Amino acid sequence: MNINKQDCIAFDKADPLRHCQDRFTIEPGQVYLDGNSLGALPNHTPAQIENTIKREWGVDLIKSWNKAGWFELAGVLGDRIGELVGANAGQIVVCDNTTINLFKAIHAALGINAHRNKIIAHKGDFPTDLYIIEGAAGSAGRDIQIELIDDESTMVDSFTPDVAVVVLSQVNYKSGALMDMKEITRKAHEAGILIIWDLCHSAGALSVELDECHVDFAIGCSYKYLNGGPGAPAFIYAAKQHHNVMKQPLSGWWSHSNPFDFAHQYTPAEGIKRMLSGTQPILSLCGVGAGLDTFSGVSMDSIRQKSMALCQLFMDLVTQQCSEYSLDIIGPVNSNLRGSHVSIAYEHGYPVVQAMIEQGVTGDFRAPNLMRFGFTPLYISYEQIWNAVSILKNCLDREVWKDPNYARTSSIVT
Repeated sequence: MNINKQDCIAFDKADPLRHCQDRFTIEPGQVYLDGNSLGALPNHTPAQIENTIKREWGVDLIKSWNKAGWFELAGVLGDRIGELVGANAGQIVVCDNTTINLFKAIHAALGINAHRNKIIAHKGDFPTDLYIIEGAAGSAGRDIQIELIDDESTMVDSFTPDVAVVVLSQVNYKSGALMDMKEITRKAHEAGILIIWDLCHSAGALSVELDECHVDFAIGCSYKYLNGGPGAPAFIYAAKQHHNVMKQPLSGWWSHSNPFDFAHQYTPAEGIKRMLSGTQPILSLCGVGAGLDTFSGVSMDSIRQKSMALCQLFMDLVTQQCSEYSLDIIGPVNSNLRGSHVSIAYEHGYPVVQAMIEQGVTGDFRAPNLMRFGFTPLYISYEQIWNAVSILKNCLDREVWKDPNYARTSSIVT
């Protein structure tokens, strides 16, 4: 059965999250399908940051470390993220970036599993994860081997007694494929392995149950589906049972048990605070808080249901309207088995994405040939999906790749 625009309008009228679109600042007519790279601006973020600048900093000055709660903000925001990713309070702090946090998590896990000497990761995961695994292995103080797996379906076969840590992304940044966190974590633990999950493409877009899945460590960013702003601080999760034994290598004063004693010897703080390092960027943390406000009154189950519906609608419409072109949807065609973005392989992908952006549909491009489209349930409508696919078809029909203006790459390829 064919889907038409009126069907999409009807889906919007029945959408329980429709009111959430009003929480964001997006230009009229813009179809923003790149929230998986950078979330849209929440309406109240500028006012909250301005208040932090003008009142908390400008008027109260250094008193705001206590009066405005700056010193505890990393943990307060961490607990709020915990509500979205299934983590009880006191297991997440917002700090640094995902790269640094992954380095800390790997070192902590290697220290706990000190009698083992191998790290396993998925070859197709985001490159910075693989780079950090190399760096962490090289600085571990012992010979650590790295094994990169191509086929996730056979990954558990590599869970041998010499493996200390597995590092995986819950949602693949290219294909959107969703890994079975609960089952893979269970298999890792059966083999005595600790596991670290990268939640960059899942936190805020789908239901994550860190505690229920008995995850050891997790890291994630706040500038994608959490709408914290460009370069906003990341977060790190450590399961409570590891708090008293984990050690991280960046032992700054904020993770000291008594930072204002200014002792010459380092003594780690109790609990998740020992994952902190140095002074936190308060203005950026303010942006994270504003981004988290956009989830007020919304369940992650409802977000996940809409995410799957948007992905499925997009894939169905691409198949329906663009079947004459050699478009290859990468990853699962069943939305239950993917995150909240869809990638399409096409030989002229880059110029098509550029032409779509010019017509008001913002997606992005990932080498060598992937057009990538993200669906943030809080501000994307079903009618916008219809419009996006219509513009995609228009660009294909016009053969925009023959226009040299769309083939010019910039230093940042979007």
